[in-house]
Amino acid sequence: MLTDPAFLAAATLAIVLLGLAKGGFSGLGSLATPILALVVPPTQAAGIVLPILLVQDVVSVWNFRRGWDRCVVAWMLPGALLGIAVAYVFAAVMPVAIVMAVLGGITVVFGLWRLWIERGGRVVAASRSPGWVGSLFGVATGFTSQLAHIGGPPYQMWVTPRQLPHTVYAGTSAILFALINWAKVPAFLALGELDRTNLTIAAALMPLAIASTFAGVWLVRRIDPARFYRLIYGLMILLGIKLVLDALPY
Repeated sequence: MLTDPAFLAAATLAIVLLGLAKGGFSGLGSLATPILALVVPPTQAAGIVLPILLVQDVVSVWNFRRGWDRCVVAWMLPGALLGIAVAYVFAAVMPVAIVMAVLGGITVVFGLWRLWIERGGRVVAASRSPGWVGSLFGVATGFTSQLAHIGGPPYQMWVTPRQLPHTVYAGTSAILFALINWAKVPAFLALGELDRTNLTIAAALMPLAIASTFAGVWLVRRIDPARFYRLIYGLMILLGIKLVLDALPY
């Protein structure tokens, strides 16, 4: 498989996107598993991606360890763990594509709305919705992350409007998703997707994953905060459109 040009091309693109996401550009990483699923079965794609995510988490958490919002993590993590458990139990019977289509539609509308109200560089008051709302978004984050490594949109919907400093936003994302990814390991072991074949492929791709994560960290610390958030909203819209399009056959 590692000598297949099509696989190498898809894997390279997927891993670079994962690295940039772990470096702070939350949202890009959600495209990785679908891209890899173009050349291998979706469940195998998710199994290959998870070990890479775990190693990238170490790099991103280390780089952002001094700047993250503990309140956001404290409210969202319990909900995320519940969402992971629910997704594991119901994965065999739920129409995953329809769930992703609904998530995609909400993501597109939310991203367009935020770009509209912040058009022309308008300064919009930061959202301060109650913590329990964050826990509900945490459930959605864990649920979609367990199903397809697509936990970014629900996280972004609650956290982005809070207008954290962009490096704190990146650090909070790094910490929360590192904890979520480790929580998903037992389910993937039970599904048999962390076998020798997938771990060998993941190990071969690991140097690229680490390098691209450092590149993402470097870029985040040098980008203008306003431009950073416009980019995040734009990525949300593109990802939402893709989720809807993927579900159209259903």
